[in-house]
Amino acid sequence: MTASLPPVSARLSLDTLAGLSATPGLALPRLDPASVSIGIVHFGIGAFHRAHQAVFTEDAMALSGESGWGILGVTGRTEAVAQQLQPQDCLYGVLEKGVDDTQLRIVSAVRDVAWPGRDSEKIIDIVARPSTHIATLTITEKGYLRGPDGDLDLALPVVQQDLGLLERELGGETGLPASTSPLGLLVRGLARRFRQGGKPFTVLPCDNLVDNGTITHRLVTSLVAAVGDDHSRERDELLAWLAASVTFPSTMVDRIAPATTEADRQLEGNLLGLRDEALVVAEPFKQWVIEDRFAGPRPRWEAAGAILTADVAPYERAKLRILNATHSMLAYLGALCGHATIAQAMTDPVLIDLARRIIDEDILPTLATPDGMDLSIYRDSVLERFGNPNLPHTTRQVAMDGSLKLPNRILGTVQDRLQQGQTPAGLALTVAAWITYIASTIGEGGAVLDDPLADLLQAAVGHASTVHTDPNGVVDRVLALGQIFPPAVQASAEFRQAVVDELATVQTIVRASFAHV
Repeated sequence: MTASLPPVSARLSLDTLAGLSATPGLALPRLDPASVSIGIVHFGIGAFHRAHQAVFTEDAMALSGESGWGILGVTGRTEAVAQQLQPQDCLYGVLEKGVDDTQLRIVSAVRDVAWPGRDSEKIIDIVARPSTHIATLTITEKGYLRGPDGDLDLALPVVQQDLGLLERELGGETGLPASTSPLGLLVRGLARRFRQGGKPFTVLPCDNLVDNGTITHRLVTSLVAAVGDDHSRERDELLAWLAASVTFPSTMVDRIAPATTEADRQLEGNLLGLRDEALVVAEPFKQWVIEDRFAGPRPRWEAAGAILTADVAPYERAKLRILNATHSMLAYLGALCGHATIAQAMTDPVLIDLARRIIDEDILPTLATPDGMDLSIYRDSVLERFGNPNLPHTTRQVAMDGSLKLPNRILGTVQDRLQQGQTPAGLALTVAAWITYIASTIGEGGAVLDDPLADLLQAAVGHASTVHTDPNGVVDRVLALGQIFPPAVQASAEFRQAVVDELATVQTIVRASFAHV
């Protein structure tokens, strides 16, 4: 006889899980949480990780019978995620919302969660533990603490603080204050691992950065190399160990995981009969491409559908240029046209046509086809996924941090097309839409510009009306921002003129959109 469900006020936990049974719309954990031990530390345990890497990891453990790959999740600056997960014994639901079907699965791969403000020593100790083999990261572009040149920004106060703590760690001090960045915590963990015997280790970044493994390797070694000469022996020995025993494979990740809404929580409550404060929402599609270059043991992620390859770059480039670039274009133009979500933007025939044209004319000519992929089919699947009405990914959410996203998503393609002797009009339109979006945030009544360079960008644009009255001046000031635009793009008179011209096109599209409302 099946136990009756507790009232919905009861919270998901190991105790309440015991009273549940699987149904056509509800999948329970694929393995016994009590049998899982920690083998992975994940920095940045937000919604995306819980909907992506954690799901792949649970499936890999279930299919392989290897239960030593549980995850310690490290939160960001606040302990909000820890407060969501800890009372639930780190269980949470993933609500997979397709166009015609919704499925809920409970995931148990995360076995502990730590907040750096309180648990810094615990995190460092678990990174150093011999049974831990991998650190994964989803810390967003901002979390890598890079300067305009792409290297570690040693002038940042947070980097200086982490450097001082690393020097004290190498000196053998104990009871140190918390590190203030994921990078600082990771490097202190690696330093302690080295001092305790130095078993090989793999650092696996999962953020949308081109060649993210190489970038992370460079940042980690830069922080260690900055250690002062008072600890030169320890510094040099750690650098040698990093070179010999730690690998940094590149990865490409893909799954749309929009913010969870109250309607999502109500839907989960109806399916589960329990309250889940850590619910995440995702589309059914998921993809993970991993460079097969591990220093030691790893989960059998390929059994769960991940692609292990010698070269991630073609997959990474295709995803960043097709999916992420088009996502940004739809976000900027969609927001300007009054569309609250990406799915709403995909009901606009003008924006759909623009998205397809940009991919076909500007992006596909720059791509090599990855093994096993048809880029035309991938294009169609991306646009279909964007149109899923059950994924309310807001245009403003996707539009944030444009100064960090444009170089990875758009400007590399611009450079390639310029080298091919072509001026990419669709990508010039995307840059013009971004500039116009910035202008829309200036002045009374404007939305907040969520970008680390917000003040600089708004100063470059000037006033909300300047895109109409002085388009040449606006484009010149924005393109002069070397933190964003590479020299080859800045030097192209043809691309500059295309952006100026496309500012007017953006206005035409926006006016036409509101005329049909």
